[in-house]
Amino acid sequence: MSYRTSALDTDRMPPGIPFIIGNEAAERFSFYGMRTILVVFMTKYLWLMDQQAGTAMTNAAAREHYHDFVAYAYLTPFLGALLSDVLLGKYRTILWLSIFYCLGHGALALMGTSGSSTTWLYTGLILICLGAGGIKPCVSAHVGDQFGPKNSHLLTRVYNWFYFSINFGSFFSTLLTPWLLEHYGPHWAFGIPGGLMALATLVFWMGRNRFVHVPPAGSSFFRELGSREGLVALAKLIPLFLFIAVFWGLYDQTGSSWVQQAAQMNLNFMGITWLESQVQAANPILILLFVPLFSLVLYPLINRVFKLTPLRKIGFGLFLTVGCFALSTLIQSWIDKGQSPSIGWQLTAYILITAAEVMVSIVGLEFSYTQAPKSMKSLVMACYLAAVFIGNKMTAQVNEFIQIPSAAEEQLGAATANLPGDWRKDPRNVVLPGLSLEDPADDMVAHLKNGTIDELDLPGHDAFKSAAAVIETAARKNNDQLPEPDKLGADLGKDIFGNAIRYEIIDSTHFRLISDGADRKPGTKWDIGLTVSVEKPEGPGSATSWLERRKAQMGISTANTTSETRYSASAFCGGQTKLEGAEYFRFFTWLMLGTAVLYVPFALAYRPRTYLHE
Repeated sequence: MSYRTSALDTDRMPPGIPFIIGNEAAERFSFYGMRTILVVFMTKYLWLMDQQAGTAMTNAAAREHYHDFVAYAYLTPFLGALLSDVLLGKYRTILWLSIFYCLGHGALALMGTSGSSTTWLYTGLILICLGAGGIKPCVSAHVGDQFGPKNSHLLTRVYNWFYFSINFGSFFSTLLTPWLLEHYGPHWAFGIPGGLMALATLVFWMGRNRFVHVPPAGSSFFRELGSREGLVALAKLIPLFLFIAVFWGLYDQTGSSWVQQAAQMNLNFMGITWLESQVQAANPILILLFVPLFSLVLYPLINRVFKLTPLRKIGFGLFLTVGCFALSTLIQSWIDKGQSPSIGWQLTAYILITAAEVMVSIVGLEFSYTQAPKSMKSLVMACYLAAVFIGNKMTAQVNEFIQIPSAAEEQLGAATANLPGDWRKDPRNVVLPGLSLEDPADDMVAHLKNGTIDELDLPGHDAFKSAAAVIETAARKNNDQLPEPDKLGADLGKDIFGNAIRYEIIDSTHFRLISDGADRKPGTKWDIGLTVSVEKPEGPGSATSWLERRKAQMGISTANTTSETRYSASAFCGGQTKLEGAEYFRFFTWLMLGTAVLYVPFALAYRPRTYLHE
């Protein structure tokens, strides 16, 4: 079947536009809905999805996987651009990759039905990376293809609606999917965004006869890429993209480390108790407010006293990001002292990071487009999106580096390697050799359930129990508020290797007692200790969430139905992280400050050259 390949000779709105706008709103709902709950799901739900409970994913591992996913979702635009411009054209690229997208959501919704949930998770994320990233560079260009000379004056209005649909879809999905996850579980939370993506694909297909289908350029695409002018323009822009990449490495932590920080805060705000991942809904609302505010009010006012070039706007945005993460560091420092600050503080950080997004992301995208020659605009846009890949990959690598392996898990693998195939079915105790291997004094005993460590007996376990009792006594005297480490005023003793036992607050309801272990070196897999949870009475009937129902179904009791606060300890040998709490946020604050300072001489030296279509 043949389709129209040139725009209609009309001064009215192209007939295919409603189908594209509807498709974009549903697609963004599905993408941001899934992404909003991803970190919470990986840390709290994934280990309970299969028939037998596994081991919960650590916060650092979840951040690593989250940022890897976001990174590759912004690398695949190169694939989408090549498929669109060389082989398939925009319409067929969007349609076919949308099917991959739907299959990815389907894989996420099927976790826990059969096979390994982890396998379903990674399969779904890979398919969504191919779909979401692949169609990203094609959709906005497909909008522009619908317009001709007579109705080009309507293009700005359509792109405003296009941008509105993105934020409209992401706002409602950010509110809805955490609620679905909390009350109805992962199948519905991932399934409904998948259904919206299927609807988006159907709507897009229904508009096929109303679209302008610009044919692919074929081999001429590659001939145009080799121009000297285009390569020089790209070489000038690459340093800018690297500066912006660091911004994205921090900005996208609103979906990872900021969610984990929010879980440790007082989530009651304006009379509503929010879920930790719902706070992200502040961003799309603020974007819709800030874009006209900056464009129509702030920029013109500042321009009266100081000329605001695009490069200066980006610079201001980078320095504003420094202040934003400095605030996040301050918030986390309060949490590290056992306090539970209001989520209103993080909402203030969202105001700062969204203002920075307007100045860095939106201005950077527009500036990059104007600096690209006509034949290079698609490639430059793909390179701009690759900055998101670089930034998120950087954050993923940081989170991979800071993870300390668990000696207990490693030794368990070696100790059970030769057991019969059905050894996981029955509870059993396994002796895990310590660092010395021959000396039984540093051996550990793992109490296994379903093939994983349920409890761990450490060498010199009683010393840690005594230290925990000291902290518990001090906390009970102060209404179960954890004492600050620098004000404890008590000697917690030493482990059997002669190392001092240290007391660290994780948040207002968790603390850690840790020593350097058998190797007498801090920050290694041989560090040993206890993680203690402070569980306040909940009373019968309080476990109404899907997560608590699932735990009860699997025989995992977590609710404290007693009349007093309960202190429960879990032993570990390794498995911590090298960069925790406020130090984690402080690291990225200094990284952003260094980036912003280095950006200043680059911006001063850059000589813009604008290329626009005739």
